[in-house]
Amino acid sequence: MKKITLILIFFINVFTITNAQEIKRIIVGNIDAKITIIAYESLTCSHCASFHKNVYPQLKEEFLDKGLAKIEFRHFPLDMAALNASKISQCKNDGNSDILQSLYSNQQMWVKGSTVEEANKNLQKYLKNEGFSIDFNSCLNNKQLEDFVLNDRIEGAKTFKVDATPTIIINNKKFEKTLNYKNLKKALEKLI
Repeated sequence: MKKITLILIFFINVFTITNAQEIKRIIVGNIDAKITIIAYESLTCSHCASFHKNVYPQLKEEFLDKGLAKIEFRHFPLDMAALNASKISQCKNDGNSDILQSLYSNQQMWVKGSTVEEANKNLQKYLKNEGFSIDFNSCLNNKQLEDFVLNDRIEGAKTFKVDATPTIIINNKKFEKTLNYKNLKKALEKLI
């Protein structure tokens, strides 16, 4: 009887481990690039949206698309609406940045409401209008996604002393200059 119980416990553990899906980090650029940029961001942060509109397109064109660098988007939610949007951005678990980019590009269309429930309704409506097909409630209630997002925040605060968004880390060093493309480009060119 003990053998059967042990074998049953073994198979349950193996089944649980193989079914626990690893969450893919949202990365753009050459995975093996010499330069790794980490961007700690909050989806409700207007400065983060500004980075995605005014800096990211040039960064993508001149460094990411050419294979010189990669950027890893990390979550640093500053409020519940940002936490929920972060879970949504990771929900498809394909490593693709489409939802993330869309949420930043059109932040004013969904960051509305005086309660978390109102913000969630606006977020859900926005995603539907943009044609993103995800199970919204399943994503919001996914504990594994929530832990992933919150662990990004904890790691950012501990490892890099992140206390504001966006915070950019280049090859494990905090970028301390004013975040505009000119300053970022200068820093990156020194590493090529």
